[in-house]
Amino acid sequence: MNIAKKEQMRHYYLKAKAFLLPSGLQEGGYLEIAAGKFGRHLTFAELPADAKIKDLGEAFVAPGLVETHLHGYLGHDVMDASKEGLAKIGQGLLACGVTSYLPTTLTAPKEKLAQVCRLIAQEKEKLPGAKIQGIYFEGPYFTTEHKGAQDPSYMRAPSLAEFTELQTLAHGAIKKIALAPERKGALEFIQGVVQTGCRVCLGHSAASYEQGLAAVDAGASIFTHTYNGMSGLAHRAPGLVGAAFETQTTYAELICDGHHVHPGAVGALIKAKGPQKVVLITDCMRAGGMPPGDYHLGEFPVTVSAGMVRLKSDHSLAGSVLELFTAVKNLIMWGKASIVEAFLMASYVPALSVGLTDVCGSLTLGHPADFIVVSPTLELEATYLDGHCVYQK
Repeated sequence: MNIAKKEQMRHYYLKAKAFLLPSGLQEGGYLEIAAGKFGRHLTFAELPADAKIKDLGEAFVAPGLVETHLHGYLGHDVMDASKEGLAKIGQGLLACGVTSYLPTTLTAPKEKLAQVCRLIAQEKEKLPGAKIQGIYFEGPYFTTEHKGAQDPSYMRAPSLAEFTELQTLAHGAIKKIALAPERKGALEFIQGVVQTGCRVCLGHSAASYEQGLAAVDAGASIFTHTYNGMSGLAHRAPGLVGAAFETQTTYAELICDGHHVHPGAVGALIKAKGPQKVVLITDCMRAGGMPPGDYHLGEFPVTVSAGMVRLKSDHSLAGSVLELFTAVKNLIMWGKASIVEAFLMASYVPALSVGLTDVCGSLTLGHPADFIVVSPTLELEATYLDGHCVYQK
């Protein structure tokens, strides 16, 4: 392609049935893409005479999806600490409509976590596929009662010194970290971590309602895969689930695969907190995008069957093989959110929950032109990064 043609392709206008803009769903019009960034949304009368138009027909344009809790995909896991594996994960996510994500760790020895931090710090700007916007540390400061697929032998009390060391190795890339708030020293740890700009999540915990509220008061702002891996809601003991419902300033992660959380419970949480505080996640592990069979999540053998991942040891759920675009469709199909709400819960709200709204999650003037094209029947037609088509159905 010659230079003139390349420059022409760098500046064009999208024509679509609708655009999910920060101001809401805008019917019709044209969205400018200039040098890989979003420009203005224009009417036909405002278009330049020489405008290059990409006509998307009856499709609508939404922000690229933002995945803030994902362990692996296509046979690869973040804990493999493999450059090639991260490349495969990132490229595979484009077919799920994901343009930005946080590779997510598991509870592990400090040396292993340090290896992941160093790799991502060195490679995140160079890797192909969905953009790595940081790291999510799911652990290691958990308790055993709701351990899920987290290895209890590596669980330990929170250490601000350890976190600081790992954050230094990550060049500041750790965007959020989950812990059990009943751990000794948890409140002091939360206060120290949030002062650095990193978000703190609560999960894999048997904490009481009161302990959950104390953690939120200390600065925790997200509940990890709400309902799963935490003390449940009972009328005399509201538990960590009750704290998630009660705290209006916090965000609640939610796995909408139909296995982890009943659609009725999904709807109850969204009604209690509002769609602007619910973050759709997948908690996907390496078997995502792969056929049913036997795999490993961290050091644990698991079996994937009928869309569920279960530990071989006790048959409990262990992550998922859910894809984020499917989670959006499920939410709409269940009637628990509008189309606009569902797509925002998988793009803008996740970005907002971890302080990334300046680089992803919305079709905002001047932001990187990362977006998806969605058919009238809610099928993913294409994914774009920096204004370039990187996946097409």
